[in-house]
Amino acid sequence: MIARILGLVALGFGMWALPAMSQAQGTLRPPSVPLVTCDPYFSIWSPSNTLAEADTTHWTGRPHRLRSSVTIDGQVWRLMGSEPASVRAMLQTGVQVQPTRTICTFTSPEVALTLTFTTPSLPESVELVSWPVTYVTYSAKSLDGQPHPVSVNFEADGELAVNDISNQKVDWTSPKIEGLSVQAVGSDPQAVLSRSGDDLRIEWGHLYVAAPDSETPKWDEHRLTLDLGKVGETETSRWLMLAYDDLYSIQYMGENLRPYWRRNGWEAADLLKTAAAQYPDLTARCAKFDAELMADLSAAGGEKYAQLCALCFRQCFAAGKLVADKNGQPLQFSKENHSNGCVATSDVFYPMAPQFLMFGPSLTKSFLVPFMDYAASDRWKFPFAPHDLG
Repeated sequence: MIARILGLVALGFGMWALPAMSQAQGTLRPPSVPLVTCDPYFSIWSPSNTLAEADTTHWTGRPHRLRSSVTIDGQVWRLMGSEPASVRAMLQTGVQVQPTRTICTFTSPEVALTLTFTTPSLPESVELVSWPVTYVTYSAKSLDGQPHPVSVNFEADGELAVNDISNQKVDWTSPKIEGLSVQAVGSDPQAVLSRSGDDLRIEWGHLYVAAPDSETPKWDEHRLTLDLGKVGETETSRWLMLAYDDLYSIQYMGENLRPYWRRNGWEAADLLKTAAAQYPDLTARCAKFDAELMADLSAAGGEKYAQLCALCFRQCFAAGKLVADKNGQPLQFSKENHSNGCVATSDVFYPMAPQFLMFGPSLTKSFLVPFMDYAASDRWKFPFAPHDLG
C-alpha cells in the first residue's frame, strides 16, 4: 500500500515537477541531488554528476556553497564544491538518494570514503519533520591493508544566511553550547519576514555548523576540520550538523508564527544539543526506515521506480514549512518554486497529498487547516475556494 501511494506521488508530483533523469551504472541520478532538504529556505542541492563538479545551490539555483576536502597521507583531495580548482577531485564512485539520506561514495588508491547527508524527516514524528537539521557523516576505511592518516574539512558559505551576498553583510559568531563546537552566521541587519515573492533566499535567523566535542573538531576561521586518525580496514566515522534557526517562519493572518520546533520555548542551543544527543538513534532509525521503504517500493515497481519515489519523498518534505499556531498546533505551508512565489497553493498540495495521507493524518491536517481557516475568515469574500494563501 505504501508503494502504491508513493507511486501516485511520483506520477502526480515528481513527473510533473522533474525533467528527465540521467542513467549511469544502473542508477537513476536526479537532475539535482538533494543534500539538505529541511524546508523551502534551508534547501541545498548538487546540480552536477559529482559533488566536486559544480558548487551546491539553493533550489532557486543561486549559490549556497558547501565545500569539503579530505587529506590522506598528507595529500589533499576535493570532495564537494568546484574550488579550489587546483586541488584534484577525489573519484566519486556513486550516489544514492534515499528517503532520508543521500549517500556519496569516493575512492583513492589507499582509502574508500563515504559522505552521507541525513535529514531525519521521519513521518512518524511531526516534531522531527520540523527540525531544520541535517547530519553530515564522513566514514573511511583503508583499501590496501595499511593504516592511513585521514582528516576532512567542511565549510559552509555565509551566503546561506542572506538573499544576496553581493549586497548584504553577514556576521560570524562562535556560540558557547555545552558539549559542542559551533560557528553561526546571520545577516546584519536582521530583516525578519521583510519581503515575499519568488526567487528569494532567507535573510534572517542564523545558520549553524556544529560538531560534538567528542569528534575533536578544529576550526580555521570558518572551516571545520575533523580528524579520523589512522584509518584501517575497520570503518572510522566522524560527523557534524548543519542547522538553521529562522526565529519566525511565516506571517499568517497578520501574525508572525514560530517554527514548530520552537513552540515550547526552545532556542537554537536546545535544538543542537538534542540533535547531537540523538545522532546515534536517529541515524539508525533513518537507515532502517529507508531500507524498509525502498524494499517495499522495489517490490512494487522495481529499483528505478523506488529511486524516483525516494526523490519525490525528499522533495515533498522539503517543500513545506511546519510552524505552530497560537495554541501550539502544527500548521504547514508549501512553497511554489519558480511560479509567483505563492505559499499554501491547493494544486501544489494536491499531488503531494497521497504521501502525507499515507504516513500520518497529522501531517495532512497541518497542510489543510490553513486552507480551511483562510476560506472561513473575513479575508476571503468570494463564492469559490481559495487557490493559495498569498
